[in-house]
Amino acid sequence: MKDISILNAFSREAVGSNSSKKVRGESKIPAIIYGDGKNPQPISLDIKDLRVAINDSSFLNKIYDLSIDKTKTRVIVQEISQNPVTDRLEHVDFLRVNDDTKVTIEVPVKFINEALSPGLKRGGVLNVVRYTVEVICPVKNIPENFEFNLDGLEIGDSIHISHTQMDSAIKPTITDRDFTVASILAPSALVSAESTEEKSEEEQDGESTEATDSKEEQKAKDEETSEKK
Repeated sequence: MKDISILNAFSREAVGSNSSKKVRGESKIPAIIYGDGKNPQPISLDIKDLRVAINDSSFLNKIYDLSIDKTKTRVIVQEISQNPVTDRLEHVDFLRVNDDTKVTIEVPVKFINEALSPGLKRGGVLNVVRYTVEVICPVKNIPENFEFNLDGLEIGDSIHISHTQMDSAIKPTITDRDFTVASILAPSALVSAESTEEKSEEEQDGESTEATDSKEEQKAKDEETSEKK
């Protein structure tokens, strides 16, 4: 198992909106630990410590030991609540885990060797379809990310989930297809030029058709005039 990070936490007896407001007034964030067949445990965390942890890109798929009153509880983050207006942290939910606990979790994707992609060198654009991949796996097997190698990829190539190495204990929640994670698209200038060219051809075809129709109409009128004479 990868290294376990430690977060200091504090017990709290009272719960509810008034208690949470008081906790926030002390520069702490209310939180709760639940799961593993035990009663929910209200706690709080120092807001500075929590922000440092959240700034780590792997915060949401990382295992922590919460140090509470000289005891440690192993957890994983389940949910972070933020104020929709101010983005201020409001509450954190933690799930108790052990080595056998299986979780459904979003794992970030990572792309390497962009400089070795001929398609990107020629001005192509990496179009990321999925920034995370949802998987089911044991807590001890949670990866920090899924890595995709762009070496040798051309414009028009797609990167699928099968292009990354994945532990056999880890299973994507999408199982019916080799789904796309990203693709290399033609540069917008080229796409725009092709679009303009196609439009020009369509307009020329339209003008040609109109000219042909006019000639046919004129011929029919001439024939009709001739018959009357």
